[in-house]
Amino acid sequence: MDEINAKPKYISWPVLTLMAFCTVIGLDDIMYNFQNQGMPVVTSWIIMCIFYVIPYSLMVGQLGSVFSKEGGGLSSWVRGTDGEFLGYFTAWTYWAASIPYAVDSANELIVDIGWALTGSEKFQNQISNTKFALMTFALFIIFIIVEHYFSRSMEFLSTIGGGLMLVMTLMFVFLAFLGLAKSGGHMATHPFTWKTLIPKFDMHYWTTIAMLIYALNGCELVAPYVTQMKKPKADFPKAMIALATMTIFLTVFGSFALGIYIDAYHIPNDLKMNGAYYVFDMVGHQYGLGKGLLYFWAWTSVFYNAALLAVLLDAMTRMLISDTGDKYMPRFLRKKDKNDLPVNGYILTVSLSAFIMLLGIFLPDMNDIFNWLLNLNGIISPGVTCWIFYSFMRIRKNPEKFPSNYTFIKNDKLAYLVGLLLLIVTAMATVLGIAPQDVKQFSGYWWYELIINIVAVVVLIGLGAILPGIRRREEEYGIAFSRDQWLTMSVLIIGSVILDLYLGAQKQLFGISAINLGQMKLGLNIILIIVEVAVAIFICWQIGKRKPSQVKK
Repeated sequence: MDEINAKPKYISWPVLTLMAFCTVIGLDDIMYNFQNQGMPVVTSWIIMCIFYVIPYSLMVGQLGSVFSKEGGGLSSWVRGTDGEFLGYFTAWTYWAASIPYAVDSANELIVDIGWALTGSEKFQNQISNTKFALMTFALFIIFIIVEHYFSRSMEFLSTIGGGLMLVMTLMFVFLAFLGLAKSGGHMATHPFTWKTLIPKFDMHYWTTIAMLIYALNGCELVAPYVTQMKKPKADFPKAMIALATMTIFLTVFGSFALGIYIDAYHIPNDLKMNGAYYVFDMVGHQYGLGKGLLYFWAWTSVFYNAALLAVLLDAMTRMLISDTGDKYMPRFLRKKDKNDLPVNGYILTVSLSAFIMLLGIFLPDMNDIFNWLLNLNGIISPGVTCWIFYSFMRIRKNPEKFPSNYTFIKNDKLAYLVGLLLLIVTAMATVLGIAPQDVKQFSGYWWYELIINIVAVVVLIGLGAILPGIRRREEEYGIAFSRDQWLTMSVLIIGSVILDLYLGAQKQLFGISAINLGQMKLGLNIILIIVEVAVAIFICWQIGKRKPSQVKK
């Protein structure tokens, strides 16, 4: 009887496929990229799924198998190949990537609530950028409290919201094609020919690749389950090929379905924020359901994003604090209260989230903020994905040191080259993704979004490089900084951010809009921001390097 009870429970490849599918693609991902590329995105999806998703997923499988005893997480992979510091920095960048994602989820939740209560976009049209930011910040506080006291409720919401999201996405594709047949082949995208599906490979196209990668990554979350399969060598490739097949089906047919209801030649500017509601409203009226389908989608999205926000705020903070240990993470961030909550870690998360929201407050309206946050995710998230290919290259360079139950491509040199190719593609997409997507090129707002994109990335990633130095000061002096140092640097940083935001919103300063530097024309506000930031960083460095006056005995 003990032997029977001790029999291990294996995960079948169809179950693992569904688990990975929920982390990879959804209707919103299809919507975002449809606005970026129009109907040619169908071709982009096919190319990306075949040449990116399949090898990417199979690499994740081998990494999960190699480091199965360490939990199979991304930071443990890098830690296993390159040591503690790079493992810490990977954990930090993975966490930093969740900040814009959390802010975006909170913004989307506000949009969902507006549609769920009013059945239209009127709610979002009536609130200012400031109110939008304050409501988003309030949601962070509320959901940290809710997650603490009702954690099981959040698990329930995740199950309900995630399940309904998958069902609604598949139902939309099915109803769209059924409606196309009922209407005799009438499409909003007209004329529709094969040329409609051919991408125009210009600079705009290449700057949107990062958003495709952002939509398709995430399968590394199922890597720890590779070793829980009965036959990982045979079953894991089946699961990943099935994942790629399902992803191709949903992205290709989902994008085509959008073209049935949305004119791809004249895409609404708010499609990323409101597109799902527009199409469900049209589908509902087509089938005589009125706004019933729209409301059902709205509440599905409310549950989904509520659970997602709670998980991001709590789980990602806990992962960062616990995964990096005490060698590089300052003591004050690892401090927990009587309920075992990393309070200061929460404060850091909320503070950086507020900083991200503040960066976008001078954009024209709520839709521009929403679109900008999505594009910011399209920069940071693919950048983090680079670690996966880097780790894969490291284990294939030393196969004897990193044995595994499952191997992607038996030839080590060929596998290394495939990993290198995907690393280069992802890195290039990340860099190109810094260019703003949804505003007129080289306009004032284009330059402003470019500046805040760079500032957001530098702050989120740069802070991770600073924290180990703070930890060394704690070890040397007992405390990192004195109270006066903390206060002075905080005031300086906050004041610098506010001044930079003010300068970034100005089209002219002292009657001068731009200065010619050789053949390059650069805005005066941009030049002043660069100078101001350099001065602020230098002053903070001078203050921070001093010995704290309140050294503990």
